[in-house]
Amino acid sequence: MSWALKGPSVQLDRRRWFAGPDVVELALAGTVGAMRYVEPLPLMCAAPRVAMRSAAAADAVAVSELLCGEAFEIVDVVGSGADRWALGRSLHDHYIGWVPMAALGDPVGASHRITARRAPVFASASIKAAVLRELPFGAHVAGAIEGNFLVLADGGCVHRRHVELAPADRFAAAALFMGAPYLWGGRTPDGVDCSGLVQAALAAEGIALPRDSDQQIGEGTPVAWEDRARGDLVFFPGHVGLLIDAETLLHANAHWMAVCAEPLADVVARLEASGVAEPVSGVRRF
Repeated sequence: MSWALKGPSVQLDRRRWFAGPDVVELALAGTVGAMRYVEPLPLMCAAPRVAMRSAAAADAVAVSELLCGEAFEIVDVVGSGADRWALGRSLHDHYIGWVPMAALGDPVGASHRITARRAPVFASASIKAAVLRELPFGAHVAGAIEGNFLVLADGGCVHRRHVELAPADRFAAAALFMGAPYLWGGRTPDGVDCSGLVQAALAAEGIALPRDSDQQIGEGTPVAWEDRARGDLVFFPGHVGLLIDAETLLHANAHWMAVCAEPLADVVARLEASGVAEPVSGVRRF
């Protein structure tokens, strides 16, 4: 006797779904077959920032980054002692990766978001107090405003200017990253990649983008090359940047290893010189 499963196959992005072979999330029951389904456990990033990696190892490739206060739901834990790793999904953009368990904690409702490029956490409500740690732009914290400071629920104080003066638009947000080092998987002004930069920039206007450039190009409204304008995103093979005018691209790039603005024509010419036949993949407006 022989048998086979029949029916339409389902293509799921493994960057967004726990779809096997070892872990299948409960939400996919009826879509993906499994002997056992797992219900994700909600946790939260307790570290200022931590890399999400492709495997449960400190030297594995970074795929994204998790920031303080962001929700992270886990489906598996491996290792022991201090070397325990959790496989999970950031609820910021539904991206999957491995994070050290030591960087995670129980969920706490955030009351404020860090809006400065980098915010020192003071030991007490004084700008002369010792700095306990620093929190990156985009981190979420819980606390209450007392005078000129946000007193954090887990200890320390952040100046209210660093949580209240939010960037007005995508250009003001992107400006906070100017000169930041290029970092594969990074999402902060301490280190950022191309898709992390445009994701953070558009988030200032309440626009939620997926994590990677090949996912982002499927969003927004297509724009003809000759109609491109300030604020559009220009996509290249494996790359993306923000137009600050029709001829100038702001982007985090591995050529200069930094966030910089340069003539769009230079970027296209560089790709053509490297042998890329079609350097521009598309333009999208949001």
